[in-house]
Amino acid sequence: MGEVKLIGTHQSFPCARIEWGLKIKGVEYEYLKEDLSNKSDLLIQSNPVHKKVPVLIHRGKPIAESLVILEYIDETWKDNNGHCLLPQDPYERALARFWARFIDEKCVISVWGACVAQEGEEKEKAVEGAIETLSHLEKQIKGKKFFGGEKIGYLDIVAGWLSYWLSVLEELGEIELVNAERFPCLHEWGKNFINTSPIKDCIPPREDVIAYFSFGINYVRSMAANKA
Repeated sequence: MGEVKLIGTHQSFPCARIEWGLKIKGVEYEYLKEDLSNKSDLLIQSNPVHKKVPVLIHRGKPIAESLVILEYIDETWKDNNGHCLLPQDPYERALARFWARFIDEKCVISVWGACVAQEGEEKEKAVEGAIETLSHLEKQIKGKKFFGGEKIGYLDIVAGWLSYWLSVLEELGEIELVNAERFPCLHEWGKNFINTSPIKDCIPPREDVIAYFSFGINYVRSMAANKA
């Protein structure tokens, strides 16, 4: 058990990605819960550049950043459970990496922006931008059960926050981005994903996620109010 350790916090969806990847691969691991308000020496030593979770420690060697960690898991435990996270075809693998970066660099940012935007024209434009960004994922999932085909793969894990964490952001931001009418394929994918084992076994209580995001949202809004 001590060979693989995961430094993380259950409310964080990047940390959930790593749990999902490890569980799909059948890798046993020790979860080291991190207090982000009082970061441990182990976290700072393991990720001195960003000092953020998640961090995977394998045989004493740390790996940071969720997308990097997922690829490491896939390559290190290649034959576990006969389940590859990334496509085997080089072109399809490159596409999966492209869309994973798109999700983190565009979707996450635009959704967060819509959530914290001030009411009025700023909010309307932010919501429109988030919807436009998410529309690209709707096209990618159309006609498929999962982004990875019939089985959950790398891109499903990266996009997995949309199946649970998004609804919390929508509630806190008083917005609606994904529903069955606007994005039927993405909405159906989210239900399939969140109800699949082991995904459903690594979902934190909703009230914990609300508290986790509320802190960040309130901080951003207070900073904006002070500038105004």
